[in-house]
Amino acid sequence: MASTSYAVIDPTTGSPLIAVEQADVAQTDLAVEAAHRALDHWRRVSPADRGRLLRGFADAVGEAIEELAALEVSNAGHTIGNARWEAGNVADVLHYYAAAPERAFGRQIPVAGGVDITFQEPLGVVGVIVPWNFPMPIFGWGVAPALAAGNTVVVKPAELTPLTAVRIGQLASEAGIPDGVLTVLPGKGSVVGERLVTHPLVRKICFTGSTAVGTRLLATAAPQVKRVTLELGGKSANIIFADSDLEQAAASAPGAVFDNAGQDCCARSRILVQASVYDRFLELLEPAVAAVQVGDPGAQATDMGPLISAEHRDRVGGYVADDAVEVAFRGTAPDGAGFWYPPTVVLPHAASDRVWREEVFGPVVAVLPFDDEAEAVAMANDSELGLSGSIWTNDVGRALRVARAVEAGNLSVNSHASVRYSTPFGGYKQSGLGRELGPDALEAFSEIKNVFIATER
Repeated sequence: MASTSYAVIDPTTGSPLIAVEQADVAQTDLAVEAAHRALDHWRRVSPADRGRLLRGFADAVGEAIEELAALEVSNAGHTIGNARWEAGNVADVLHYYAAAPERAFGRQIPVAGGVDITFQEPLGVVGVIVPWNFPMPIFGWGVAPALAAGNTVVVKPAELTPLTAVRIGQLASEAGIPDGVLTVLPGKGSVVGERLVTHPLVRKICFTGSTAVGTRLLATAAPQVKRVTLELGGKSANIIFADSDLEQAAASAPGAVFDNAGQDCCARSRILVQASVYDRFLELLEPAVAAVQVGDPGAQATDMGPLISAEHRDRVGGYVADDAVEVAFRGTAPDGAGFWYPPTVVLPHAASDRVWREEVFGPVVAVLPFDDEAEAVAMANDSELGLSGSIWTNDVGRALRVARAVEAGNLSVNSHASVRYSTPFGGYKQSGLGRELGPDALEAFSEIKNVFIATER
């Protein structure tokens, strides 16, 4: 059972930060078995006490926001403002689901000859596989409802960004979460992640990542009929109608795609602009892109940090280097060490171009015109992905019509807000299965048991 270590890299400098131990299959099995042993105790903790422990966990995270944010700045290159929000989101999600154990209501269903009641019961051991782009929030989105429902959890953080997950796991222990209830296990996806999916004692997997990996995970989980929640890729549309506030739409568009250096499955990376205002929108967009401050993620004024790795930077750049892509304008980014890439606006020649259809997952946004509402909806839906999107119009009827017609799980009108911990989050089509967050998430971590009690002899 020999473990190995690997160097975690600071994407701002390209230099190693720290060596992290990598678990192997045997260690993964031990973690799952420990979680399984802890299950009987955790599920029997009274709802009030389970909620109290989760509130204590939330408070511990809340008190460590600055520490966690600093870790994320160095490990993931997130801006300090974003990193503080992300750590706070973990605390908020834990507080939200701390109320759930005492509200896991069953039902009494009218039937003949007796009383029929239902119970929500935990699934068992849950594996949460966290991506590198949002290490803290997505940790919380899986862990909080799973623990609230009475499950035990093994978390595999991304190889590139394990540091905040490891620290949050330590905070859980310090806050009184019992041993075995929450385990953080750094390691390779092909080793730890694969074993969590195939282990028979793991009853559910929560995975956030690419659609390609998600489809392979789904096939691997199928022989055990293992429950899965998948939050996968996105190629979201930002639809700008001529009757909208163009100045506001243009000013907000860079943040909708360049936040977290575009490494966001909700990024509005396709901008659809009504033809009559297309040129004017681009005129307004150019200074908004130029104003994006790219640099030291620890500085308060920075809007965008580096990409996560040199390999990923090369992948993003490959889309722009494509002969079919015309660069309209770019922002600026630092030279030298670190994995920097400037905010970039491109004009595809057609909706069939690769940069329009594929998830770039970087600070590159493509812009195309449309003629009318029907064409806008058709262009937005011309994708196998359907996670989020935005609609800009001052016509309330149009806003509702288009929102109902666009095939995406999270839409905003005159806004780019995709995520609130109190509302459901998830995708259509190949953007995923199931919903996270909000009141719906708890059901994804519970089995519904039906019990009939005869009252007539």
